[in-house]
Amino acid sequence: MKKKNFFKLLLILILIIFTWFIYSNYFKKNIKLISKTTSTSETTSTSETTSTSETTSTSETTSTSETTSTSETTKITSDIDEEAVYNSNIIKDLNYTSRDLRGNEYSLNAKKGEIDLDNSDIIFLTDVTANIKLAENSELILITSNYGKYNTINYDTIFSKNVKIDYVDNIITGDYLDFSMLNNLLIISRNVVYKNLENTMKADVLEFDTKTKNTKIYMYDSKKQVVINNLK
Repeated sequence: MKKKNFFKLLLILILIIFTWFIYSNYFKKNIKLISKTTSTSETTSTSETTSTSETTSTSETTSTSETTSTSETTKITSDIDEEAVYNSNIIKDLNYTSRDLRGNEYSLNAKKGEIDLDNSDIIFLTDVTANIKLAENSELILITSNYGKYNTINYDTIFSKNVKIDYVDNIITGDYLDFSMLNNLLIISRNVVYKNLENTMKADVLEFDTKTKNTKIYMYDSKKQVVINNLK
């Protein structure tokens, strides 16, 4: 009976040792392997995430750089185009000469002319000098001003700022002059001062007909009078 019990205990002990051996050699290794696999997976995932983030960041930086570069290039191109358009509409040392049916000659000179982009028949002038040579008696009317506006079709010209007309013994100054070659008419206005050998007159408007030589000087307000000073 004792021997039987002893064998039972021995058998149980052998089973326990065997079980412990299997656990130590197989289950623990599997757990370590699983742990390593998990760690490797996490590391790989983290690496991929970091790489993706860096790639995205690099892509965004490159895209931003390209966009900025494109924007700057577009701006430079736009500036060049605007400058080219501006320069193509500028005329230096401009000169126009025309004659009417009666033989009167009109010559216009300016240091600079700028063609109106909305109407190519109109030219804006700077530092203007004009001569009207009358065919009847070869008298010369000289006009100067800081600025002007010239119509190349009908030759109408507007002179502005520091306008001066010099005609024989007559000198007329004002702020604004409208000359129509077709109507043979000079109309100077705003702060008009008319001087000849005998008188000095101050008025709002002076009209001079280049055909009849008639002169009309007046005020806008009929209640006001032209100021006349006798020089003699």
